[in-house]
Amino acid sequence: MRRISIFGVTGSIGQSTVDLINRNPDAYDVIAVTGGKNIARLAHTAKRLNAALAVTAHDSLLTQLRGALSGTGIEVAAGRDAVIEAATRPIDWGMSAIVGVAGLEPSLKIVEQGATLALANKESLVTAGPLLMATARANNATVLPVDSEHSAVFQALIGEDMAAVERVIITASGGAFRDWPIEKLATATVEQASNHPNWDMGQRITIDSASMFNKALEVIETREFFDVNPSMIEVLVHPQSMIHAMVGFTDGGIMAHVGAPDMRHAIGFALHWPERQSLPVDRLDFAKLGRFDFSDPDVSRYPALRLANEVMAQRGLSGAVFNGAKEQALDAFIDGKIGFMDMAQLVEQVCDAAWAENGLSNAQITLDNINDADAMARRGITERVS
Repeated sequence: MRRISIFGVTGSIGQSTVDLINRNPDAYDVIAVTGGKNIARLAHTAKRLNAALAVTAHDSLLTQLRGALSGTGIEVAAGRDAVIEAATRPIDWGMSAIVGVAGLEPSLKIVEQGATLALANKESLVTAGPLLMATARANNATVLPVDSEHSAVFQALIGEDMAAVERVIITASGGAFRDWPIEKLATATVEQASNHPNWDMGQRITIDSASMFNKALEVIETREFFDVNPSMIEVLVHPQSMIHAMVGFTDGGIMAHVGAPDMRHAIGFALHWPERQSLPVDRLDFAKLGRFDFSDPDVSRYPALRLANEVMAQRGLSGAVFNGAKEQALDAFIDGKIGFMDMAQLVEQVCDAAWAENGLSNAQITLDNINDADAMARRGITERVS
């Protein structure tokens, strides 16, 4: 029986993971599940999985969680430190699906114990890629990507020599506004940005998809996970979301990973790796699909992609600054304080100011330095919004 924990169990990735686990529950011993404010879903899921521990990230919700799990024998805890402590409990496999930089420390704790990390928290690589991967190597831990694009690249590279890789192409749906006139984007509302045409995801990642900040993070993630030159990474807008990524080789051949837009494929691949097992995802009928469409992204519509290239060029703590500014700008948009297109403009201002500081690019990537850079970036956005 495999010991597993799920960090971010109440979100879309977490719930899809639960769906797969419940199809063969006797194979898993669930050590810990963590969530945020959705206490009803956290408690229900903890009971459904017979988890040993349930943790909410919010101290103020401990009493509510304790009441919801009263009489079950499930241990409860609350707060950031409790989430991190849960990640130190011995497991074989851990899903890191907390949204934002808050997922970094649990990711590190999982690899520190030598477990397999199923990584859906892209911020772990964006802010601390060298630190996370070095920690994994030092502890003989395995890191498996759960973003659909990076899982696709990983699968396309099985049995291949990285020296023969010429291009890594990740696709983007284009998000909620891919067909909007660019001049209309400034008036886009939070509700409009929260409706993805293809994927069923949480609000924050759906808005990030509409702005392409999500894809910008994934570009950086590609560089960090696969250790490829940024010049080799390409982004294509692919409205059907069926081809998740492609890898091009020096002989001109390209391997494409094709599948339905269902995160249970990438999750299931990581859950069962190194084997493949049957998954409850749609099988494609290519005759009915008929065609696949591709186009280059318009960087005037999606300036986040240009910023991602600058982050990769700067290195050091640039990823932490970029992500912190992005998260704070997203909060400001959701709260109605700024417009949709203001997010990229503000993030660029904060990044430019940070890059002007001596030492940012060469700074050591430690948790303390990452947290300082993150806090600095968030302050920069807040000051510009106020």
